[in-house]
Amino acid sequence: MAIDGMNHFTVLTSDLEKSKAFYIGVLGLTEGYRPPFAFPGAWLYSGDQAILHIIAGRPLPTEAQGVIDHMAFTASNLQLVVDTLNQHGIPFKLHRLVGEHTWQLFCHDPDGAKVELDFAASEPEPRAINTQLES
Repeated sequence: MAIDGMNHFTVLTSDLEKSKAFYIGVLGLTEGYRPPFAFPGAWLYSGDQAILHIIAGRPLPTEAQGVIDHMAFTASNLQLVVDTLNQHGIPFKLHRLVGEHTWQLFCHDPDGAKVELDFAASEPEPRAINTQLES
């Protein structure tokens, strides 16, 4: 057996529309085909790949992160992302990865799941960083 790549992440939500607004309206994923499961949810895509499944209608765990610390996505246009997060009042933490110099931005979805966005080292340092994530 060999792993060929990452397929998708699944997150639970207490409010499907709020989660879709975050992942679609803020982070830029698109909603696409989802099989007709008997429970509410959404499949969100990057291009033609469903990379995030959202499940609603189930109780959330006590600890939002559980045993998985965070999910990470490759992203582009750091300034636009920073501006969008600021416009929505979403706190974040931004730094350069030691040695690689790529940008890492961390924020949380509406139910507390930690999201990492990785940007190329060549992206310029963004201006107007208004909100910062605590720890």
